[in-house]
Amino acid sequence: MGPIAVFDSGVGGLSVLRELVAQMPSEHFLYFGDSANAPYGTRPTAEIRSLTLAHAERLFDRGAKALVVACNTATSAAIGALRARWPERVIIGIEPALKLAVSRHPGGCIGVLATEATLREEKFAALLQRCAENCHILKCPCPELVEFVERGELDSPALTAYLARQLGPYAGRVDAAVLGCTHFPFARRAIRAALGGAAALYDGSDGTARETLRQLVRRGWIRGGSRGIVTLENSRPSELPLSRRLLALPRED
Repeated sequence: MGPIAVFDSGVGGLSVLRELVAQMPSEHFLYFGDSANAPYGTRPTAEIRSLTLAHAERLFDRGAKALVVACNTATSAAIGALRARWPERVIIGIEPALKLAVSRHPGGCIGVLATEATLREEKFAALLQRCAENCHILKCPCPELVEFVERGELDSPALTAYLARQLGPYAGRVDAAVLGCTHFPFARRAIRAALGGAAALYDGSDGTARETLRQLVRRGWIRGGSRGIVTLENSRPSELPLSRRLLALPRED
């Protein structure tokens, strides 16, 4: 049985891959990052959908038994089209962990950090509308943060200055922040510092991994035995050393 394919617009989805490997250590994984076309978050929706469908087709052609779209932007733009094209496949998308944050901070103020594409999509708008009844929710666009992570720039003075500009208005105001892009967990420390250190941070990696496991168990597609193999690929091969470094970073709460 083939690997679980994990797709992202670049290196951000490695934050999801780390959680998938932690929950399913015996599985084989094939990770593909499209850094040559990153960031997706500033592209038109139709272009994001086209890129995602093309990469999914190649991954399925290589024998993937499941596809995890480890990209909030690609999930928002293309998850419906993916499932319509491959209705019999296991296709898991990711969404901002907004429901979790709201459940843990009822009546509080929640900031959602995301790309412009994620924030404008109907899928996110519907999620926000459902959750806004119980919390005050603030949209916090951070369009350039993806590019900092794509460069492996996780703690530089430039990153600190950028986050101070973007998140300074929300510092001390939010009880929690939802990291609505899979790149963002790699900058957790810098984000927490920019928000004043007190805000709880949430991302969708754990929930995505648990749903993937559930779907595979339901179909009897779980691989047993020895530890699986993780294969990393990127449309820009020069990104592979950074990919290996990010994958090896410890997961943070």
